[in-house]
Amino acid sequence: MPKAYWVAAYRSVSNPDALAAYAKLSGPAITAAGGRILARGLPAHLYEAGLQQRTVVIEFDSLEQAMAAHDSPAYQEALAALGDGAERDIRIIEGV
Repeated sequence: MPKAYWVAAYRSVSNPDALAAYAKLSGPAITAAGGRILARGLPAHLYEAGLQQRTVVIEFDSLEQAMAAHDSPAYQEALAALGDGAERDIRIIEGV
């Protein structure tokens, strides 16, 4: 079974306080669900049509585990804390 990865790209952050509240809750929720945060932050360098956006990559042992982590009550609490404080795109993709 291939691993799965969350890839989150932040288009904008309108409320840094809400993002901080989200981060305080989301990290423990993700790790409790089996996720491993591999990378987060702004790009160190951009190529082609790269965008200067905060990006987060989280590894899970399976697609099912990644989806269950997102749908868990603990992560939903983190999302409620974020509210509309950031516009972002989260994708869950399977490893090869």
